[in-house]
Amino acid sequence: MRKTLILTLIATLTTGSVYAIVCYIRADSFSFAWALNFLLMLCVLAFTQTLKSPLTSSYFNTKAWERGGKIYERFGTNFFRKLLVWIGWEKLVRKSNPIEKNTQALMDLHYQTKKSELDHLIILFIVLGFNVFVAFKFGFSRSLWLLVLNVILNLYPIFLQRYNRPRIERAINLSKRR
Repeated sequence: MRKTLILTLIATLTTGSVYAIVCYIRADSFSFAWALNFLLMLCVLAFTQTLKSPLTSSYFNTKAWERGGKIYERFGTNFFRKLLVWIGWEKLVRKSNPIEKNTQALMDLHYQTKKSELDHLIILFIVLGFNVFVAFKFGFSRSLWLLVLNVILNLYPIFLQRYNRPRIERAINLSKRR
């Protein structure tokens, strides 16, 4: 009961906050796209942290066409990884979530990739909805900030999680063998 109440409260606060952003910031501006993405990141993170789903869906399994990660490398995932290191994101994340050299830590990291992917996927679809709305109301060129930031802040992180997960799975299997 308490969990349901908290989840409902988070959803209500999210809706109210998004409504406030829509009312006070022009929907076709960079600041709107930026504020919407980061507000949703905060709210979706709170929602999924509270939900604590085991994330056992087959969606998270590596597909045959993903094996080896070549498809993600063609889309520039390695460049995106280097960009995250360059801007200091990787250092910030590892400072608060260091990776230990044991099987349980690898399994926790594996779960975190699923959770992070789910978070970014939810945000991707919400922002895509806003993107379509702004494109119809103001024109496609005025919705480009939403599209560009959605790709950078949500689509590429999804690619990165899907690229890293098979590598983490291999590390877990090696760790279990030892």
